[in-house]
Amino acid sequence: MRVVSALAVGGLVLGAAACGEAPEEDTGAGSGGEKFSACMVTDVGGIDDKSFNTSAWKGLEAAKAENSNIETKYVASKAEADYEPNLTQYVNQKCDFILAVGGLMGTATSKIAAANPEQQFGIVDAKVPEANVYPMQFDTAQAGFLAGYLAAGMSKSKKVGTYGGMKIPPVTIFMDGFVDGVAHYNKTKNASVTALGWDKATQNGSFTNDFVKQDEGKKVGDALVAQGADIVMPVAGGAGLGTTAAAQASGGKFNTIWVDVDGCESTPNCPAIISTVVKNIPDAVKEAVLKAANGEKLEPNPGYLGNLSNNGVSLAPFHEFDSKVPAELKAELDKLKTDISGGAITVTSAAQPK
Repeated sequence: MRVVSALAVGGLVLGAAACGEAPEEDTGAGSGGEKFSACMVTDVGGIDDKSFNTSAWKGLEAAKAENSNIETKYVASKAEADYEPNLTQYVNQKCDFILAVGGLMGTATSKIAAANPEQQFGIVDAKVPEANVYPMQFDTAQAGFLAGYLAAGMSKSKKVGTYGGMKIPPVTIFMDGFVDGVAHYNKTKNASVTALGWDKATQNGSFTNDFVKQDEGKKVGDALVAQGADIVMPVAGGAGLGTTAAAQASGGKFNTIWVDVDGCESTPNCPAIISTVVKNIPDAVKEAVLKAANGEKLEPNPGYLGNLSNNGVSLAPFHEFDSKVPAELKAELDKLKTDISGGAITVTSAAQPK
């Protein structure tokens, strides 16, 4: 998220010994040998969040597959208190490139980067002042706009919904785009589809306050369905799986739109996922690591900004819904993508990367 960051609520504090035991994927990188070591610190959702942590790791592995001199490893944060010690342990291990995954890691990354100005960092879904931190950000409002238009065009109840894991920019940017896409559909079609779960004007809406607990996602999603929504877009990392599972169990009563990673490739609930607002984290991370490994300087300004025009964000294939999405709607989505990419339509969000 950060589709989409992850957060453990309740002030959970773990001791240093608990924060970041190296997993099986630890290849011994950072040992100071000739290999280029790319080391990743996940957010709380973990490596198997089916979302942005999974995507970032995929990017590191893709870089390693292309350049055999690259070694990769990761450590999973179990609470926000783990961010700083996890980043610090990789500095101490002399990793060549340290990747922080998720907007919630911005403060910790900024602090550790400032204390270690010669260390190269990268961060997903954030931008910090330090010149040694390469930002990878995504204008998911653009693809979210397409998702909102799609949802409005597919809804039979004329009510659709979205909810987030937490009210932070990498989450609300999806939601802003989604409700604006619904509004655009209403304007162009003289329709009256209602978008539940998010008010762009007030920046208030429905949240799980968690990116892991599927029961929380199910609870919030069910509330939107109870209000009449027959399509729901969770922007809540692993917590959103509670909604996709409930949608599949509903037998078509309601369906979903996933975020970050194509839901038909990353979740078991493809039959209930119309499409996905994809954030192309793997390619952004892969490119950054390959450049760094080749000795190129990673310029923090402008860093990387993914959008529809550079395929940094996109709307995934419809998979099992392909035959159910009308040809006219598909053509309209293609035209919208062209118009947004070319500047004929401007999608805005208070959470857009600056």
